[in-house]
Amino acid sequence: MSSQSQAGNKAWGGVFEEAADPRMEKFTESISFDQRLYRQDIRGSQAHAAMLGKIGFLTESEVTAIHDGLEGILKDIEAGNFEYSLKLEDIHMHVEKELINRIGDTGRKLHTGRSRNDQVSTDFRLWIRDAIDEMDGLLKNLQRAFVDRCDGDFDCIIPGYTHTQRAQPVLAPHYWLCYVEKYARDRERLADCRKRVNTLSLGAAALAGTSIPIDRFETARLLDFERVAANSLDVSSDRDFALEFVFCLTLIAEHLSTWAEEWILWSTCEYGFIKLPQKFCTGSSIMPQKVNPDLLELIRGKTARVVGSLQTLVVLVKGLILAYNRDLQEDKEPVFDAFDTVSASLSLAADMVRGAELNRESIGERLEKGYLDATTFMEFLIKRGIPQRTAHGMVGRLVRSAMNRGIALAELPLEEFQKECAELDESVYEILGVRRAIEAFQSYGSTAATQVREQIEAWKKRLEE
Repeated sequence: MSSQSQAGNKAWGGVFEEAADPRMEKFTESISFDQRLYRQDIRGSQAHAAMLGKIGFLTESEVTAIHDGLEGILKDIEAGNFEYSLKLEDIHMHVEKELINRIGDTGRKLHTGRSRNDQVSTDFRLWIRDAIDEMDGLLKNLQRAFVDRCDGDFDCIIPGYTHTQRAQPVLAPHYWLCYVEKYARDRERLADCRKRVNTLSLGAAALAGTSIPIDRFETARLLDFERVAANSLDVSSDRDFALEFVFCLTLIAEHLSTWAEEWILWSTCEYGFIKLPQKFCTGSSIMPQKVNPDLLELIRGKTARVVGSLQTLVVLVKGLILAYNRDLQEDKEPVFDAFDTVSASLSLAADMVRGAELNRESIGERLEKGYLDATTFMEFLIKRGIPQRTAHGMVGRLVRSAMNRGIALAELPLEEFQKECAELDESVYEILGVRRAIEAFQSYGSTAATQVREQIEAWKKRLEE
């Protein structure tokens, strides 16, 4: 076979007189990773064929032949009966080549009015749209896992921290709902991202559109896109949607990492707040007593991969001139890896949350440590007419006195309080202590029992929708 005919085997080979170097084929292939776009590629091609039929460029029988041929290819891929080759470069050429093998010249008509540039973009948008929907379901499942804990843990008070120092007491379900709120924002970001993903690029062709009178709005309707890209040059080069998606994934990973870090600390003897399900822990090859929180550590560690994927994409598109450049082939692996990493983390996190147990006895033994009631005591003084800064100083001095004696505020004698404020009487003891501090909260969104109960019920309803 001549070098010219070897080059001609490529979809783009007509103008070439020299065959591709095998090293070049290996270096430039993407089938090893973009084969996961097969469903989206086939669906997009079926819609494109249907549109070509509607405008009269394909007969009804040709549309049917293409549709059925693609369905057969889909079934074979899903059954594992499909052979991939580096020579065919990507999933798009694999599907098209196989379609031609099955239905002949009719298959050669499928690419009318489109380029691989807009085909790739469309497939990628379809895949990310599906991935967003799947990710939303995983986030919702994790939210439910936290909400499901709330009723059973409602009577448990835990210390809240700032600067890794004990600050104020909070109800355990208030802490659980904190993460429910974070994942709600993640879902909102994904939903907003989906709006921009859900734009049809098919029909932009290589970069300038096509002289074939295609109906892009019909294609959009068939593929459930909300809008059609208005500028072919822009959409040919656009990967904003991929970057935005991975940015959303990065924030999810960061939220998971924060949670994992806290529970890693909570599971130590030093904290002793929580007992992790052993099925999500590992042991040590040398220390027989160890129960290591490896799942949480890897969720925390894999966050670096997701951040790295975002960085890869940001650098990838920096300075690319319009319109399409082959650099953009490198967009898929970081997106796929970020999605796989976050989806696996979310799935495991939900089961971890459901299976963990609060060490109530250990928490209770040290709950009065750290003067968690100091701020509530200060606000008690403010409500009696003492300026905030003055009250802050008074309570600070009382805390110092208690610290020097190694006792809680509630264990100070009345005369100590009266040194700071002569008007204080025995009623001061009615607001001291962690549980009384919890009872004193009133503001919306606080850890007050009534507020937390309202939020629990509200989230139960929202997550049923």
